[in-house]
Amino acid sequence: MTVDVRIREIAPRLTFQAHPVPTDVKIELVRRLVDAGLRAFELSSFVRPDLIPGLADAEDVFARVPRVPGLSLSCCVGNTRGLARAVDAGADTASFLLSADEDFARANIGRSTADSLAELERMAAYAADRDIVLGTYVIFAWGGPTGPARGGDDFEPLARKLLDIGVDHWILADSSGYAAPRQIRDLVATARGHVPAENITVQIHDARGMGLAALLTLLDLGVGTIDTALAGSGGHPAMPGAQGGGVCTEDAVQLLELSGVHTGIDLSRLIDTANWLATEVGVPCKGFVRQTGPAPRGGQLAKPFDFAWNRRDLTGN
Repeated sequence: MTVDVRIREIAPRLTFQAHPVPTDVKIELVRRLVDAGLRAFELSSFVRPDLIPGLADAEDVFARVPRVPGLSLSCCVGNTRGLARAVDAGADTASFLLSADEDFARANIGRSTADSLAELERMAAYAADRDIVLGTYVIFAWGGPTGPARGGDDFEPLARKLLDIGVDHWILADSSGYAAPRQIRDLVATARGHVPAENITVQIHDARGMGLAALLTLLDLGVGTIDTALAGSGGHPAMPGAQGGGVCTEDAVQLLELSGVHTGIDLSRLIDTANWLATEVGVPCKGFVRQTGPAPRGGQLAKPFDFAWNRRDLTGN
């Protein structure tokens, strides 16, 4: 298979909403990732700073990130006020934070899913004559955080409501890591029955170790964009201690490239940046390839290990 895939890096939003760092660190992260070849980012959220203090500098981040050709900058918004801030900051895309889980919707933003849809309708009217694409997340699309698993049949009524509002760019988020490839295929197929594949982004939170398994399935389905988080980092202030990280960017890039999928991303620079985030910045990180090194390709040799047990016999001498 030789195809292209668009990787959107979400660590600047997902990671720093739970692990606050100075603005300079955020700019440095984006600069390093741009140098590695990434061109699509979810930079921040325009939400109440008292609720998400780690993202209170959203305007400053948008103003300071390095601009290069082909760069796409997106953000999250929770209401029309946040959307207006995103427009003023120059965001290309803003995505509403809509939860498929009713309990989480009420706990996280203090309103029901129905009330959220009413707010999204007002936002769609505001965005109609402004230079921004308004989309929506569907958080916990596959189920969770405490509710049962969800599939295509559960998503169908919500999909119709979104189209009635006029919002046809969707980020389907497996926020609790419930979905294996079969479940991914079921719900995405339902979404593709309503909107083009290029309007669909899928975001997997790798809480249950199934994230990488979804990637090649998403390619088969023609999904336009796949969200990943550098070093598998991330979290949510409303869910302290939860495994909130996204699919690890560098692990995903390695899998895709070895599968014949062109990403345009320099894996070695990505690994260096992931280790910088973990060691120098001190953000909790996961991932495999940054610790073991990439799989050898084109005649390269694997990095040698110090097999200490080779220097003694089985009796310990």
